[in-house]
Amino acid sequence: MRRAALIAALLPLLAGGCAARTALDIVTFPVKATAKAVDWSTTSQDEADRNRGRAARKQEERDAKERHRQEKRCRRHPENCQGGYDRH
Repeated sequence: MRRAALIAALLPLLAGGCAARTALDIVTFPVKATAKAVDWSTTSQDEADRNRGRAARKQEERDAKERHRQEKRCRRHPENCQGGYDRH
């Protein structure tokens, strides 16, 4: 009985650092989870700039493809070309 009481008394001292760390993790978890949710739900300025650049490049690609199609149509059927295309 005496040995069990001694082990029970020493157990918190031996695991004290681990228990304190676990307690700290439990206490700070709601704050960290909220901060992570806010981070995921908002867009940083860097991300917004990157997304705008990507959208602009895609639009330029679509415009270039459409110009190319229009040029092809005008070369094949110049009588149907209504001046919407400049020859350089």
